[in-house]
Amino acid sequence: MTKIHFRRWWLGFILAVVAVTLSAQSLFAQAGREVVVLTLDGALTPALKAYLERGLSRAEQDGAALVIVQLNTPGGQIDLMEDMKDAIRASQVPVVVFVAPRGAMAGSAGTVITLAGQISAMAPETIIGAASPVGSQGEDLGATEQAKVTEALKATVRTLAQRRGDKAVALAESTIETAKAATVDEAYAAGLVDFRAADIPDLLRQLNGFKVDMNGQMVQLNTEGLQVVDLPINLLETLLNILTNANVVFLLLAVGTQAILIEITNPGAWVPGFVGVVSLALAFYGMGVLSVNWFGIVFIVLAFVLFVLDIKTPTHGALTVAGAGSLIAGALVLFNSPGTPEFFRVSVPLVVVTSGTVAVGFAVILAYALRAQRRPKVMGMETLVGQFGEVRSDGAVQVASELWSAESESGQLEPGDKVEVVGVRGLRVVVRKK
Repeated sequence: MTKIHFRRWWLGFILAVVAVTLSAQSLFAQAGREVVVLTLDGALTPALKAYLERGLSRAEQDGAALVIVQLNTPGGQIDLMEDMKDAIRASQVPVVVFVAPRGAMAGSAGTVITLAGQISAMAPETIIGAASPVGSQGEDLGATEQAKVTEALKATVRTLAQRRGDKAVALAESTIETAKAATVDEAYAAGLVDFRAADIPDLLRQLNGFKVDMNGQMVQLNTEGLQVVDLPINLLETLLNILTNANVVFLLLAVGTQAILIEITNPGAWVPGFVGVVSLALAFYGMGVLSVNWFGIVFIVLAFVLFVLDIKTPTHGALTVAGAGSLIAGALVLFNSPGTPEFFRVSVPLVVVTSGTVAVGFAVILAYALRAQRRPKVMGMETLVGQFGEVRSDGAVQVASELWSAESESGQLEPGDKVEVVGVRGLRVVVRKK
């Protein structure tokens, strides 16, 4: 019996090892038959950069056969573009930058990112180009700085487009030098992109058998039967990306400032203070990424100072109206200064409506403050003035069910006399005989 049990155990062990080996081989084969799809939609931001780097790292770790970066961007800052370009070039997995879907664009910095891919493609009705450099705040650069940055970018696109031929290099340089934009057909005819594809399945069909240069080694792609895996942007990256929306940043700035002022005027109510600090922290993160004119902060701070002053020293709403105007001006200077890219601008109707709402809120507070100042006092000795009482003894009267030290305005007071309180002197009431 012992030998039989030993043989069964040994046979089970061998079968388990074989099963694990076959399973591992199957998983490895499956991983190598995977294409990871990353979607970059919108202006380039640090969050999209982190998402791209995470996706490329994931593809390498999983042994993916291909990465497709679906791109639709109006552009972004040069430093972000350089980092994203370097991440794509350093990838150990072939990267296809696909300008899609229909109507998408690879504008400005998106042009360089498209060229950075080992393979590039465009969907119908898409465009690429208009890549003239601007400053970090969206402003036009000075002549010397413009020349330096332009030449550097031209050198970059020449390097990236060199393998695609002279026409591709010429078109790439013109997108930098003269802000030229090209349609998908123009880019394909010049060799600036490798493929025109309706969608990802169409692109994968065309890529089958295509040879790509990976670090000096030619690799032939086998895209038949590849499993498409969409890697979405995660929650943190989504949140950080939302915080680079000028409209969201403005709302956070307005809410945060108002909450802080509520906390200052009502110390101890920690909830407004907490909301204010968090909102302002998120707003300043967004402004650190966006192209903003920081001078606008002066007008925004001035607006809330005027709101508070109208509460403390009422001017019947004049300072509140001035504060609303200052808030509108501050937001437009902050986000919509001349030269700021359109995709980094704040909505003017949103600014006007929000500023009006904030002004109305402060006007309501002002109305309550004025009403409180005009309301008659209901506590203290001053409230006794005008009330009637009765003399109880020499120098003491009963008013409002209490005994008070009293002095007569004129004449002698006798117990039982009816009196009216006409004033207060220190801790004594002044009475007049009725």
